[in-house]
Amino acid sequence: VQLQASGGGLVQAGDSLRLTCAASRGSFSEYNLGWFRQAPGKDREFVSAIRRRGGTTYYADSVKGRFTISRDIAKDTGYLQMNSLKPEDTAVYYCAAAPLSTITSSMYSARSYYYWGQGTQVTVSS
Repeated sequence: VQLQASGGGLVQAGDSLRLTCAASRGSFSEYNLGWFRQAPGKDREFVSAIRRRGGTTYYADSVKGRFTISRDIAKDTGYLQMNSLKPEDTAVYYCAAAPLSTITSSMYSARSYYYWGQGTQVTVSS
């Protein structure tokens, strides 16, 4: 499975963006979907995830209430709606796929995700 994230850009604080994750090869419809981000000089960090079965969602505290994850199984596409963006949200955002068997605590760990997209840059100016 090969994923591709898109939708990033340069916005001002308070603006919104919607990121899209699509499969450029294969399908991730039978995987859980996650979003991670990495800012310059920092480790990759968990942003949000959604289960394939049941649609349970998970969020980092830093984005809770501002970001919304969703997916369209039929279109084999995932989304990350980002509202009220802050300068500290500036990072490269990656989508990734984890097995259905991933336990809750592992949904927050990048090591649980088998397939990754190439990332899309989000820059938020103050």
